[in-house]
Amino acid sequence: MPRYADSLLSDGEQVIVRSRQHWLALLLDARYPILLFIGGLVLLFLSQNVTGTVHDVVGYVVIAAIVIGLLWIAKVYITWYSEDYLVTNRRVLKVEGIINKRSADSSLEKINDAVLEQDLFARMFNYGDLDILTAADVAVDRYRMLNRASQFKREMLNQKHDLEGEYGRPLPSPPLRSGAPAMATAAPVAAAVAPSAPAAPTRREMSADEVTRALGGLADLRDRGAITPEEYEHKKNDLLSRL
Repeated sequence: MPRYADSLLSDGEQVIVRSRQHWLALLLDARYPILLFIGGLVLLFLSQNVTGTVHDVVGYVVIAAIVIGLLWIAKVYITWYSEDYLVTNRRVLKVEGIINKRSADSSLEKINDAVLEQDLFARMFNYGDLDILTAADVAVDRYRMLNRASQFKREMLNQKHDLEGEYGRPLPSPPLRSGAPAMATAAPVAAAVAPSAPAAPTRREMSADEVTRALGGLADLRDRGAITPEEYEHKKNDLLSRL
């Protein structure tokens, strides 16, 4: 059965790491219901020698302690199990809640750094407290007793690095029809095919290298939608006739 966090993923988004709080956090949060349950069992054992009204009262107390303790433990466990901490190729996502869900995410490109705190005990059991920081060094979210915290942080920073590298690649120039300036290599060709350009009285002969460069610029204009395929074929024939 797919988890709730999976339904929040966008198209093309992939889960890199999935985690939650460490199981020691579960024991820590369930310490009071566990003590209540154990107290009920101890009281049940001690009440064996009690009779009369006191025995009946103690019996009710024992039943209440055991039932409430078990229900409380079950609630703490379901709350822990419902947690989902994800690192995807685009963001860090935190989902909590049993019925009423709460999700919070931080885009990888907005994360400046992450502070991981681990004492000796935490390193032994492979958990830690992770604070995610923005560019302004303000904590966005805190992951308390995060299971496999060092791996979670490492993968988060790796994905951030990969995303920045992806955005850092030169983007293609927009089509000329959008109003953006043409590429430098295609500027002479764009001027030649512009509808308002006056026809030259005589045609200048061109070298093979000049024709090759012009044809490359024409192909780029055609691929970006600046000219139609018919215009491309017409101008290509004209350029070839100038050899």
